[in-house]
Amino acid sequence: MKKINYFTGLCAIFLALIYIGAFIYFGAFWAYPYSAEVADQIVYLEDNHISIGIVYFSIYALFGVVLSVLVLGLYEKHSTLKTQYLSKLATLFGVVWVGLVIASGFISVIGLDAVVNLARTNVEKASETWHIVTLLTESLGGGNELVGGIWVLLISLCNLYSKIFSKWLNYIGLFVGAAGIATIYPADIFTELFGVSQIIWFVFVGASFIGQAKANNQNQADA
Repeated sequence: MKKINYFTGLCAIFLALIYIGAFIYFGAFWAYPYSAEVADQIVYLEDNHISIGIVYFSIYALFGVVLSVLVLGLYEKHSTLKTQYLSKLATLFGVVWVGLVIASGFISVIGLDAVVNLARTNVEKASETWHIVTLLTESLGGGNELVGGIWVLLISLCNLYSKIFSKWLNYIGLFVGAAGIATIYPADIFTELFGVSQIIWFVFVGASFIGQAKANNQNQADA
């Protein structure tokens, strides 16, 4: 169990790093010409499709794979406690979230390749296709964080009831969950608030898992 805790903790911290990397990329390097001509928008995608593809794969598909480890690790913590039913419900939303973000990653990466190839013969069609790809990606995993918010909220309630992790960390989780649920309202502030607060949550959940793993090692050494 100690190895599972340690690995789960590392995955939680890695999720935070993916979020941070996304904020850095879109804040400092993303320069998509939204107000420019269609041809200029497609040229930007063609010139940067490799880096854009890597970023989209990382923040969606890779994020989903790593997230699956954390979802399972948190479920294991509640598997023998009185919060089993609530934990199963939380895990259900966690699994759905994993599927949604991985699907978003595949759609964005494969869709980007299709757009770049199509641009060689029909720029207008390529632009229309990119709009569809963006719409699907945002609908499934980027523009609405309802499913992820419900997962964090339910997990935090389980943790509070079962006294897993510190109270302040679980209260942060409740806030993160509420921010995620609030993204059903189309305002960027809620999405950004969810992302920033979840970075903090991921880091401290990861640190808590690793701390418990080290404590178990110390207890075994003392025994």
